[in-house]
Amino acid sequence: MQDTLCPPSRLPALRIDAQGRRRVDLRAIVHLAWPLFLNTGVQAVLNLTDTWFLGRISVDALAAIGTIFFLVLVFVLFLGGVGQGVQTLVAQAFGAGQRTRAAADTWAGLYASVCTAPAFLLVAVLGHWILVPFKLDPAVQALAEEYWFPRVLGGWTAVAVWCMSGFFNGVGRTRITLVAAVVIAVTNAGLNQLLMFELGWGVAGAAWATNIAQLVGLMLLVGIFLAPDLRREFESHRLWRPPLRAIWQVFLLGIPMGAAATADLAGFTMFQLMLSRYGAVEAAASQIVMMLTTVSFMPAIGIALAGTTLVGQSIGAKDRDWAATLGNRVILLCTIYMGMVGGVLALLGSHAVRPFATGDGNVEQVTTLGAHLLWIAALYQVFDAINLGCAFCLRGAGDVKFPAAMLLVLSWFGFVPLTHMLTFAPGEGLVDFLPQFGLGATGSWIAAVVYICLLGLSLWARWQSGRWRHITLAGTH
Repeated sequence: MQDTLCPPSRLPALRIDAQGRRRVDLRAIVHLAWPLFLNTGVQAVLNLTDTWFLGRISVDALAAIGTIFFLVLVFVLFLGGVGQGVQTLVAQAFGAGQRTRAAADTWAGLYASVCTAPAFLLVAVLGHWILVPFKLDPAVQALAEEYWFPRVLGGWTAVAVWCMSGFFNGVGRTRITLVAAVVIAVTNAGLNQLLMFELGWGVAGAAWATNIAQLVGLMLLVGIFLAPDLRREFESHRLWRPPLRAIWQVFLLGIPMGAAATADLAGFTMFQLMLSRYGAVEAAASQIVMMLTTVSFMPAIGIALAGTTLVGQSIGAKDRDWAATLGNRVILLCTIYMGMVGGVLALLGSHAVRPFATGDGNVEQVTTLGAHLLWIAALYQVFDAINLGCAFCLRGAGDVKFPAAMLLVLSWFGFVPLTHMLTFAPGEGLVDFLPQFGLGATGSWIAAVVYICLLGLSLWARWQSGRWRHITLAGTH
């Protein structure tokens, strides 16, 4: 069905030139994206800060958290899709001029977030049995379990923060989410020092610091959501009892988003666990490189999140051609940024790695290997930019099932077995029926490059196909 075009004033990032032609207003995109860029950049700094604090304990502590870092995120992000789906719903409602529906969808997301708490409790309790099959070194296993329970237990707070951030991002008020992110990061850093060292809680202190900081950020965002000016504009205080179908819509949209993130991160969890089995030096070096690359991909996620809002608002305003134009621009911006940062990190080499390997253990070996891996990671960043830009623009259109399917297939039937093949020598791996080439951490990162290249190209093809144009979310037509 052909869209009925809305007045130009309703379209995001639009300017009309002297000849009356529609042009992309890059300044409007920057105005929307820079707080999101800094927001996710703050998250990258938070991750690096946690890595630095853990490195002060020991290489074993760094290896332990590096080993389960992605495994924790697998559970958080699978259920976290429930919160992330709110941005798409709010953006489309706001683009359509339906502000009260945007507030109702946000409340639906909050209730859905709270519903995830029992699931997080169950996974937290089962932590020991989840980790045992990976046959970690006993010292690493003990530290990993110490971190696991409190971190997973508080996972629902992250889901709720994503929900509230999705509202403000969806209506274009991204500076509010930036303020909340800074508050969370500063609180987390202060609590790390207090809980990990002053009170002697060790790695468990890092987990509790994250949970408490997330709660502080959540209270701040909810307080702003219920402030008088937003009450007048969105009637946010009157819509706290959304219909069950609205909560169900959040789950329908959010679970595929969470499944996509889970498929990807589960693959990287196996990636890091295989490196941990290979050796503590390889696991620690890879963890540092992974955290350093967050300086590249976390801000790029901010740019891509702007794409979700821009595409969603354009579709809400019934102009899918404009949604395609803005999406293409966002994908280009992601690629330029990540390519540049990946190159800079590779050139810095050991100078970038050394500050994060200062505790006990084989520090020099970790530094040397990490510097080598940064060159491979630089190529990875370019294709990951295409992946992120396309995935988040498709998300704005509600096209979430195809990316989830591609991530599942490419991660578990491509990335994981290829990592095993390239990492281990014969007789060293988890299984014996695959060829084994024994390239160590270098082989692992080559497998990551192949995987992300195929994923990025498949999502680019999906975006260019235009099939997302035919998707209509419940309540948005």
